[in-house]
Amino acid sequence: MPLDKQIKSKVIEDYRTKDGDTGSAEVQIALMQARIAQITDHLRTHKKDFHSTRGLLLLVGKRRRLEGYLRRKDITAYRALIQKLGIREVKPR
Repeated sequence: MPLDKQIKSKVIEDYRTKDGDTGSAEVQIALMQARIAQITDHLRTHKKDFHSTRGLLLLVGKRRRLEGYLRRKDITAYRALIQKLGIREVKPR
């Protein structure tokens, strides 16, 4: 279940770093967060949907790895992003 086009374009517009930016780490993390919220809402009503549960766990892992990358490259942008998204900080390994 992909994101709605309007939601995706709004997220890209809110989190881009410059005009035409669709692939920066900030945008990717924000898009993953939107999909995680969508799948979490789906799982609240369909508790036994184990395929979606697995997809959610894989998506959370991808987001976590990308957050670690952003943390290593630009700690201030990382902290601003997690504050804006309202997610917990990734502990470095």
